[in-house]
Amino acid sequence: MSEPFVIAGGGEARVRNLLARVRLADGTVGWGEGAPMPAYNGETQAAALRAARAARTALLGRDAAAWRSLLAGLEDRLPRSGAARAALGMALLDAWTRSAGIPLRALFGGAETWLRTDITVSLVPPDGARLAAKRIAARGVKTIKIKVGQDLGEDEARVRAVAGAARGLRLMLDANQGYSPAQSLALLRRLRGRGIVPVLFEQPAEAEDHAGLRAVSRRGGVPVAADESADSREAVLRLARGRAVQVVNIKLMKCGILEAWDIAAVARSAGIGLMIGGNIESSLAMAAAAHFAAGLGGFAFVDLDTPLWFSRDPMRGVSLGPGGVYDLSGVRAGIGVEPRDPSAAI
Repeated sequence: MSEPFVIAGGGEARVRNLLARVRLADGTVGWGEGAPMPAYNGETQAAALRAARAARTALLGRDAAAWRSLLAGLEDRLPRSGAARAALGMALLDAWTRSAGIPLRALFGGAETWLRTDITVSLVPPDGARLAAKRIAARGVKTIKIKVGQDLGEDEARVRAVAGAARGLRLMLDANQGYSPAQSLALLRRLRGRGIVPVLFEQPAEAEDHAGLRAVSRRGGVPVAADESADSREAVLRLARGRAVQVVNIKLMKCGILEAWDIAAVARSAGIGLMIGGNIESSLAMAAAAHFAAGLGGFAFVDLDTPLWFSRDPMRGVSLGPGGVYDLSGVRAGIGVEPRDPSAAI
């Protein structure tokens, strides 16, 4: 990585992902990436690799056109490894859509052909945040996401530094469960006193604290997004029934592609807004997530910037362009991304 990526739960200085390959009978090859992140949800590369290797045999000899039942089978075999589900499912769908001659986004509906992502400022001191914000603004990006959740005073200073360096840009906050509801509300009050009102506050309470999420939603004056709280169909149903949040952050790495698809449907039916995000992923998984969100359409918040944290992206093909735009219009089949070195694939 070009620099450590630090959130409230800890930091990552190296990328430890997995690369999956699926080869069809006609010779078509598809690629998938899994991105476990211990600081986020405790999943490790070693555990994800073991799970993926154990589950891949379930795909052998099966008809790729029955991809929905195959993805459901991966859920059954991988109940606790979202990264392994995502890697194998992504490789399967990449191979099938390549063979069918359609872009992956078409599988999800083909609603849109491009997305504009935010760029994140992680838990760095205010001076570092100010410099990062200037670099981000210079790229033509419209939204900056700021990590918070460790120290209230330091976090306030970081947000103020970013706001001062990137005037006119939308700001989002992400506490990654690091705050209590009272701390989240206190930060919002302090920022409002400085004229800073974020457009979204992500995970301002612990994952299971739905009452806390609801309190920040109702008293904070800004929309609240569930991330760690929204890791399954059942979890999003509970959030919807409790009217706890206005937005859910969907990540392929939390639960795999099929469950992510269902989560989007549940959220929409409940009038909850959609956000697409990820862990620390190369342009392969990020492009797949972009196809997912663009194909479904209607994602108001897009957080697919992590290839920028790589010192060298190990993939070639679709990548993050000027202004934070993922342009998928040129992809004729599959995801449109391949590894530079496929030798590490499982």
